[in-house]
Amino acid sequence: HLNPDTELKRYFGARAVLGEQRPRQRQRVYPKCTWLTTPKSTWPRYSKPGLSMRLLESKKGLSFFAFEHSEEYQQAQHKFLVAVESMEPNNIVVLLQTSPYHVDSLLQLSDACRFQEDQEMARDLVERALYSMECAFHPLFSLTSGACRLDYRRPENRSFYLALYKQMSFLEKRGCPRTALEYCKLILSLEPDEDPLCMLLLIDHLTLRARNYEYLIRLFQEWEAHRNLSQLPNFAFSVPLAYFLLSQQTDLPEHERSSAREKASLLIQQALTMFPGVLLPLLESCSVRPDATVSSHRFFGPNAEISQPPALSQLVNLYLGRSHFLWKEPATMSWLEENVHEVLQAVDAGDPAVEACENRRKVLYQRAPRNIHRHVILSEIKEAVAALPPDVTTQSVMGFDPLPPSDTIYSYVRPERGEEERNSVIWGSQLCVCRPRSFPSPSNVRALVCQPLWQVRVTQWKQAKSHQPWKHNCALLPVTVAKLYHGGGEARGRSGWGSEPQPGPEQADAGCARHDGQLPPQRPGGAARGRR
Repeated sequence: HLNPDTELKRYFGARAVLGEQRPRQRQRVYPKCTWLTTPKSTWPRYSKPGLSMRLLESKKGLSFFAFEHSEEYQQAQHKFLVAVESMEPNNIVVLLQTSPYHVDSLLQLSDACRFQEDQEMARDLVERALYSMECAFHPLFSLTSGACRLDYRRPENRSFYLALYKQMSFLEKRGCPRTALEYCKLILSLEPDEDPLCMLLLIDHLTLRARNYEYLIRLFQEWEAHRNLSQLPNFAFSVPLAYFLLSQQTDLPEHERSSAREKASLLIQQALTMFPGVLLPLLESCSVRPDATVSSHRFFGPNAEISQPPALSQLVNLYLGRSHFLWKEPATMSWLEENVHEVLQAVDAGDPAVEACENRRKVLYQRAPRNIHRHVILSEIKEAVAALPPDVTTQSVMGFDPLPPSDTIYSYVRPERGEEERNSVIWGSQLCVCRPRSFPSPSNVRALVCQPLWQVRVTQWKQAKSHQPWKHNCALLPVTVAKLYHGGGEARGRSGWGSEPQPGPEQADAGCARHDGQLPPQRPGGAARGRR
C-alpha cells in the first residue's frame, strides 16, 4: 500500500495509470528495487552520496537504527547550511548540481518549488530524497515490521521523517488517501512513544478519508487506555463519526448497524460535552446556521470558544481546518443536531459530567508540547498557525528542520567560520550569479536540477539561437556553466557544439554573467561530431 499507483489503478484502471509508464521500460535501468518510490529516467545517475545507516542496538524485540553522514556528505551538509543562511534558493540549486542526492537540499528546494506552485517538480524532488535515503537502508531495517526505530533527536534521522511527511501530504492532495494513511502509519511506527511529528493529530483524518472506519475504531479501542486519545478533539469527534458512517453501510447486518449508531451517539455527546467550543465553528465552516436555541445557549454560545485555553483552541483550529468537510453530508448534520439537543438537555438538568469536563479542560490544556507546535507548522493550516504562541512565532523556523528538539544528539559539529569567510565566495567557481532574493522559474529549476551542467548550457544556448529570450533565467546560471558555454573547462569536449553558429553578445540578456566577453570557440569537425 505504499505505492500510489496501486490506489490509482483501483480508481481509474491499470491502463490509465500504466499508459505513460510503458515508454520508460526501455530506458535507464536501476539495479535497486525500492518500496517508497519508483526511480525516474529524468533523475541524475545515482551514485552513493555518502549516506548510510547503522544498527545502534537491539533490545526488547526492537531494533534502533540511525542514518550516518560520511565526511564528503558532511561537507555538502555544511555548504547547505551556508546556502540556507544566504536566503538564496539558487545556491541550493548549485549544490544539487554537484550533490544531486543531498537530501536536505532536495527537501528545501521542494518547498521553494511548492511556493512557486510547481507541484510536479516539488513532488519529484521529495521522491528523489526518499530514493536516496532508501538506498542507504541497513539490510535489517524494515518498513513493515513495526519493530524498527529511528530517534528523532538525531539530525540525520529527521530528514527521513520530513521526507515521509511531505510525500504523505502530496499523496493526500493527489487523491490517494489510502496510500497517505500507510505513510502516516509508517511515520508513527518509527517512534510511536514520542511521536515527534504528532501523527496522532492526522491519522484519524486520513482514516476517514480512506473510509477505513474499522481501523480507526480499533486504534481508539487499543490506545485509549494508555494514550488518552479521547482528550484530543480530533479523536473525540472522528471516532463517533466513524461509528456513524459505519452504521450507514447497507452491507452490514441490522444489529451491527444499530449498535454502531448507538455507540456513535454516546461518543459524540461526550465529545460535545468535553469540547463545546467546537460546535459553532464547525457549523460555520460547513455553512450551516444553527437554530436560536443552540446559538443563544450559554453552553454552546460564543463564550464557549472564547473561554477555552489557547492550547485547546490550537487543537480545535487544526481539526476544523483539516476535517470540517467530512461533516457536510445532510445525514451527518441531522444526526449531529439530534445529539446537540440531547447535550443541551443534560446541561440544563445539571449533569455533573458537564462540570467535570470543564475542570478537566482547565488542567489538561495549559500548554501544548513541542511536537504539536511542530505538527502545526508542517500542516500549514492558517487558523492553527495563527494560534501558535509568541515564543514559537518569534523564533526562526527552518523548513528542513522545524523546531528541533532541545535534547538533540549531534554526531558531528558544524565547523566555526570567521566573519570574513562567511561573507566570501564560498562556492568558488560555482557561485550562482543572480539577482538578490530572485528565484529561478520552474522550468529553469527543473533544467538545472535534473540535467548535467553541460546539457543545461546546451539547452539554453539553443534557446538563445532560436531567439527565445532568457530574461532573468540567464542570470541564475552558475559561473561554471558560463565557463562551459565559453569553451572552458574539461567538459568542453562533452558538450557537442558542432559547427552551428554561436549566439553573439547582443543575443544574450544583459544580466547574464560572461566569462571573458568573447564568443565561444567553434570546434572543428562538423555538426555531426560530438552531438548529444
